[in-house]
Amino acid sequence: MENRWVATVHLDTLKVEYDPTFKFKCVENCGLCCSNLDIPLRDEDVETIEDLGYNAWEFVDYEKAFYRGDRFLGYALKKRPLDDSCIFLDPETKRCRIYDHRPLACRLYPFIFIKNGNLMEVYVKEDTFCPGVGHPDGEPVTEEFLMREYGDLLRKYHRDIVNQGR
Repeated sequence: MENRWVATVHLDTLKVEYDPTFKFKCVENCGLCCSNLDIPLRDEDVETIEDLGYNAWEFVDYEKAFYRGDRFLGYALKKRPLDDSCIFLDPETKRCRIYDHRPLACRLYPFIFIKNGNLMEVYVKEDTFCPGVGHPDGEPVTEEFLMREYGDLLRKYHRDIVNQGR
């Protein structure tokens, strides 16, 4: 599985360069990413889900940990033992029960954002199981797409850069 460059966001201006040949469309009720991936949880993700009334012991898999080098990043989201899907994926509808409050890793998938100075490089994980990657009815990762899907994240980085320049 390769990571493919699809866009670069200039964080000082929020202007976007993108690969017009790549298209993406999340296929509704697919749920394959919810079954095929281990999802890392940040502290903020755990707090958000706990605010919904869940106890961390219900959804955090304390036996799976994520590291970047020797730095601990967090634990994984639990999966159901019968079908190895995320515990928040409704098995009948294939819809996420906490969609509006899902972890950042779920929200970003299949994209990877890498900050490099004043640039945010956007790559796509070309997982063979994801039918949305390269979907013929998909859309390119344009400025409009990125601001609609990830505008809050990009505006935060933009504000940080603008504030550094003061």
